[in-house]
Amino acid sequence: MSTPPNIPPDYLEQNRRLWNAKTAFHLASDFYDVAGFAAGQSSLNPPELQLLGNVTGQRILHLQCHFGLDTLSLARMGAHVMGVDLADEAIAAARALNAQLGLAAEFVQADVLALPAGLDGQFDVVFASYGVLGWLPDLALWAAGVARCLRPGGRLVLVEFHPAIWMFDNDFTHIEHSYFNRQTIIEQETGTYADRAAPLHETSVSWNHSLGEVLGALLGQGLAIRHFEEYDYSCYDCLNGLEPAPGGYQLAQMPGKLPLMYSVVAQKP
Repeated sequence: MSTPPNIPPDYLEQNRRLWNAKTAFHLASDFYDVAGFAAGQSSLNPPELQLLGNVTGQRILHLQCHFGLDTLSLARMGAHVMGVDLADEAIAAARALNAQLGLAAEFVQADVLALPAGLDGQFDVVFASYGVLGWLPDLALWAAGVARCLRPGGRLVLVEFHPAIWMFDNDFTHIEHSYFNRQTIIEQETGTYADRAAPLHETSVSWNHSLGEVLGALLGQGLAIRHFEEYDYSCYDCLNGLEPAPGGYQLAQMPGKLPLMYSVVAQKP
């Protein structure tokens, strides 16, 4: 496992600015359907619901929660849940939704590679999902934070987009990036996956993490891998060239031939 060279010293600020800019567009988008959520819909998908199981009474730490729909869905299911995100405007929106809906979730603005010490050993579950690890340059630090926050016997539940898809260009016509974490990927983003016509123009800084790097980081913290699965579909229509398929969406030009997501459950002894 290695950290790639040439990490911009201001990458956190660049990504915070990016996700602050995305938040307003996401709140207004059909993709997130905040009105439907407020009316009672859950934002959680079958893969994570199956892995999480009954969360009633459990303390859950939701990392990289954006503006909190999944966090609040967990609160509705009876969990005592805290959401953490880098983007202050996303956290402000999450707190406003929490108050509007009369829920009791907590939200903290923080870098998940530097979680507050007061969270040590406090959680039954650490949960993270869909487009989270690529914003982190160092999975060893991430896994150390996960392990630190879990109580003995607690679990990480991770559902994430597969690193194979981030090798390709946006239209899946050719390979642009290594499968392995060997470069810092700096791109100019226009629009957003939730609103591709949004007048958003920001810099993003990201990294691709192989499955070996992910699992190795967790094993390196002494966590036991209890579950691992790959999926040939995406729960979200958030990539170019997707079409409806069982479970969600598959790539039209190579249906069923490329893994689009994976999931991991890791347990602290």
